[in-house]
Amino acid sequence: MIKPKIYLLRLESVPIFEQLQIEEALLRSNKRNWVLVNHRSPPACVLGISGKINELLNQELLEKKPLPIIRRFSGGGTVVVDEETLFFTLICQHSDVNVPPFPKKILGWTEKLFAPLFKKQDFALRENDYVFGEKKFGGNAQYITKDRWLHHTSFLWDFSKERMQYLLQPQRQPAYRSNREHDDFLCCLKELFPSKEILINGLIEQVRNFFDIEEVPFSEVQPLLKRPHRKSTKLEELKKTVTAERGLPLDTINRKC
Repeated sequence: MIKPKIYLLRLESVPIFEQLQIEEALLRSNKRNWVLVNHRSPPACVLGISGKINELLNQELLEKKPLPIIRRFSGGGTVVVDEETLFFTLICQHSDVNVPPFPKKILGWTEKLFAPLFKKQDFALRENDYVFGEKKFGGNAQYITKDRWLHHTSFLWDFSKERMQYLLQPQRQPAYRSNREHDDFLCCLKELFPSKEILINGLIEQVRNFFDIEEVPFSEVQPLLKRPHRKSTKLEELKKTVTAERGLPLDTINRKC
């Protein structure tokens, strides 16, 4: 059986705001399948498309120590990300993958996709999260169109307890969390893999089981970003004195291709 083609784009130190802009362009402006990897991004707070700042973020802390506040174009929860977050995104044509375009079906497919990499651990999909036992190490969000779907994951290579203070306890949360604080709810992947590069290569190899991968440089992607398309990713501001820091233009950010 011939595997469908998927194009691999490796990014490094790209702010999550710019990454989301890239993802939205690749989702809307062409029909290729894509897998994106990004890490070493600067700190930021990221909200789902319907998330409310006053309910989800510690505004007092943001006034004292500002971070960019970004509203992504997809759903899902609120996260704080930094250099130790590994972003992994799949963008696929419905017709190229044997998975119905519904959130639970896509989540179930990704669980099977990643399971072999974490077979030595108690890996599972719990609601919308990847977990080892009762502890979360990966959060997911999705966007589905008529012909395509996008599934992006934030993997915790490590996390800063101090930065987690930017997040309030959400009113709506997974049942398995049981109102636990982040120290008791989260775990990281640095204890399980010798290096972040080995983890990244392992994730890519799991994708190779389903796709024929062709890696492309960012220069090949740039023309796609200029095509007209809907743009929903945006920077948010606090109502008081804090404003989101703007990232660098897409053509000046540091990339590793």
